[in-house]
Amino acid sequence: MEVITWIAENFIGLFNASAESLMGLITGILPLLLVLLTAMYAVTTWIGEERVTRAVRWAGKYAITRYTVMPIIAVIMLTNPMAYTFGRFLPERYKPAFYDSAVSFVHPVTAFLPHANAGELFVWTGISAGVLSIAPDKYATLAALYFMVGIVVIFIRGITTQWITKVLIKRGGHEATFARFDEMYAEGHLQGSKTEGGVL
Repeated sequence: MEVITWIAENFIGLFNASAESLMGLITGILPLLLVLLTAMYAVTTWIGEERVTRAVRWAGKYAITRYTVMPIIAVIMLTNPMAYTFGRFLPERYKPAFYDSAVSFVHPVTAFLPHANAGELFVWTGISAGVLSIAPDKYATLAALYFMVGIVVIFIRGITTQWITKVLIKRGGHEATFARFDEMYAEGHLQGSKTEGGVL
């Protein structure tokens, strides 16, 4: 009989703990996420979509900014998964590397800006839980390091993927196709523009 009583108490205890966790999210992180999202949309509206677009296209010109500044702006302003749409401002040959950089930054950004990837906030909370329990004063240091290492990693991944893409374009004999894509991009055609062979 003691075993049945223990099972019943712990079974209901599981739901009590879940309810406490849910209330913590509703009163803690959820309002923060809503306010951060609202602030990001307000900033984008205030600055103006055209200026943001010009800044993104400028960042796409150089490898160092293409795989650091551009993914950071995309993830912070548009959040996950819309951040990947910034790739439309790049020539076709750089899109795979940009995607790799952006997708690799959606976890480190949650250390400071949880709205950017709220659906996967558990990664940061899992990493930081141990530090919070052992050395709460080191929480900010961990957040800063997590963010900075993320920037280094996305740059390395972007450069590596750009090189792999270049090798695959050459190996597959697609150099002429990508040269045509580059010409169209230089003329101002972005993804979604009509081409003679369909859609770019």
